[in-house]
Amino acid sequence: MRILYSHRIRSRDGQAVHLEAMVGALRAAGHEVRVSGPESFAGTALGGSSRLLDALRQRLPGWLGEVAEMAYAIPAAWRLDRAARAFRPDVIYERANLFHLAGAWVAGWRGLPLLLEVNSPLAEERAVHGRLSLRRIAGAAERLVWRRASHVLPVTEVLATHLRQAGVAEARISVIPNGITPADFAAEPARAAGPVVTLGFIGFLREWHGMDRVLAAMAREAGARELVLRIVGDGPALAALRVQAAALELGARVAFLGLASRAEVPGLIAGFDIALQPAAVAYACPLKILEYMAAGCAIVAPDQPNLRELLEDGRNALLFDTGDPEAMWRAILALAGDPALRAGLGAAARADIARRGLSWAALAGRVVALAEAARPR
Repeated sequence: MRILYSHRIRSRDGQAVHLEAMVGALRAAGHEVRVSGPESFAGTALGGSSRLLDALRQRLPGWLGEVAEMAYAIPAAWRLDRAARAFRPDVIYERANLFHLAGAWVAGWRGLPLLLEVNSPLAEERAVHGRLSLRRIAGAAERLVWRRASHVLPVTEVLATHLRQAGVAEARISVIPNGITPADFAAEPARAAGPVVTLGFIGFLREWHGMDRVLAAMAREAGARELVLRIVGDGPALAALRVQAAALELGARVAFLGLASRAEVPGLIAGFDIALQPAAVAYACPLKILEYMAAGCAIVAPDQPNLRELLEDGRNALLFDTGDPEAMWRAILALAGDPALRAGLGAAARADIARRGLSWAALAGRVVALAEAARPR
């Protein structure tokens, strides 16, 4: 099958991981895949983005930046149509983005099925967590693309509910979560049951992630247990966390390891005894959760519907009540004092990856089956 992959990603973050992993799995299965997206993407470094665009977003009025995003749909559609004309794909697979109409337009022009990967309700997300001035236009454009797609692939059942409420027919919705590459996590983790217990977090650090609460609790527990924390990643909350750790005199108990390459990630997570997801948005399928599972970590995460699609309290993780400010720390302490519980939860989580087909190869197979079903007969 020939698959034309459309995207508007400019940053090297979790979005890029999903894109490259899915494309790699499709190609490994023998399918031809051509990627159409911003030319700057290939040259962007890990954790990087377009400095020019970032600067413009900071300086331009919000509405003007959003008009520019809408205008970008025209060259994006031209580039995608040119690729479709040369490549003659069987299907267009697009990662949804706000104001990204290229796939819907070109699929319509060319009479091609469109599979649309949806990772969040972006109009809602940007209205809450970022700047969004043209909310009604953004929401209408997003719903238009959802409805025009031949099949929509949300990453969680929670997100599928958003699609249904927007008028997408049930028959055109299939949940395809994030995944992992099993070969990256093939080595069986060997965690010693010694006195030092390592907490770990990996990912893009934002204020709402709640890592400041972890640092504060560690300072309160300074004499109770040998707890150390490794934080892997970068983001807007990193500077404040460094200052907080210094002010609390946590010293060597907290290590800020910075950005890590994809090749380094499995080894770093394998060093975590307890893997942390202090907070998560209500509809996401966090890639870090799947990586924690594959590495056989004991996981502490919020008890919320989207995470319960992957995690079960007491069986493959400990889930805490988000309404109780001390619940996360109690779960951490319970695991810190019980090596057997950590081992049991980690083993169950690791086994679930294979049992539920949460590899990129298996997920790519599901995508291809949907693409085959969407092709005109």
